[in-house]
Amino acid sequence: MPDVARDVVEHVSTLARLALSSEEIDRLQHEMGRILEHADKLQAVNTDAIQGTSHVIPMINVYREDQVGESLTPEEVVANAPDSADEFFKVPRTVEE
Repeated sequence: MPDVARDVVEHVSTLARLALSSEEIDRLQHEMGRILEHADKLQAVNTDAIQGTSHVIPMINVYREDQVGESLTPEEVVANAPDSADEFFKVPRTVEE
């Protein structure tokens, strides 16, 4: 497969917000071409008889019953806070009006 066009590499680098030198662009043209060549080989593999998977190994969720346990009081929760009001943490405003 031929190298990827220079303008494609420049476009991808712009999307990725990468400042590339001319030498890096030349190298990436060849490397991206090799990557696409490998992807073409993978596309050619017949996978009709293979069941789709989301994980390589079987995944099983382990569930447990919720159990009520001992908790801190609201006063204990905010005891070490730099700033609090009643049972709440006070933080600087982040949204402007």
